[in-house]
Amino acid sequence: MDPTQAPIEAAHDFSFLGLFLQADPIVKGVMILLVIASIACWTVVFEKVIRLSAARRQAKAFATLVRSGGSLDGDHRGIAGHVVKAAIDAWRDQDSSETRAERRERIERAMKGALTLEVKRLRTGLSLLATSGSTAPFVGLFGTVWGIMNSFSPIARSQDTSLAVVAPGIAEALFATAIGLVVAIPAVMAYNKLSADIGGVQSTFGSYISVLGNRLARDRAGAHRAAAE
Repeated sequence: MDPTQAPIEAAHDFSFLGLFLQADPIVKGVMILLVIASIACWTVVFEKVIRLSAARRQAKAFATLVRSGGSLDGDHRGIAGHVVKAAIDAWRDQDSSETRAERRERIERAMKGALTLEVKRLRTGLSLLATSGSTAPFVGLFGTVWGIMNSFSPIARSQDTSLAVVAPGIAEALFATAIGLVVAIPAVMAYNKLSADIGGVQSTFGSYISVLGNRLARDRAGAHRAAAE
């Protein structure tokens, strides 16, 4: 081994922490930005997993309620509670000139409006996953390009093109791309999975909204009694 290479190799730490600490300030800033984005994405993922678990339970409870023809006056929470409240309010607000089809359409429209609002709240934060998934690789690539450009400076100063000279800078630069991929891949996968799960919850509610709307549209006399009370 060439003894002149020993100080160069010893001066560089190729561990993850070492690559970060030895990186150019611009590359280091890119890495920090990507790590922050990763933390934000995982925060959104965990929050959505918890909320979706509750939303699926509410969807099942709503489906059971509609299938069984049970009373709507119970304590309904979350998305189911808002949908049921919208249904009851629309059911009570009737007039004798309405046809059954018009009544059903109005009740269903009220429930779908409440559902749309709740689903919109449920989707809050997914745009961060989509944005991170699409931009993180390019942010990491920017850090890589910048780092590789800086790695040419030691070559110019030392007039040496050996791997020992260029390897540290290239390793630090490629580490930025690796972090970008670590951020992007889970973000894209989580976005697709969470979007599908939210769509499933919305579909379940939508299916039974039509059934409940038909049921309430038939109970015209009950609506008049409720309005009178």
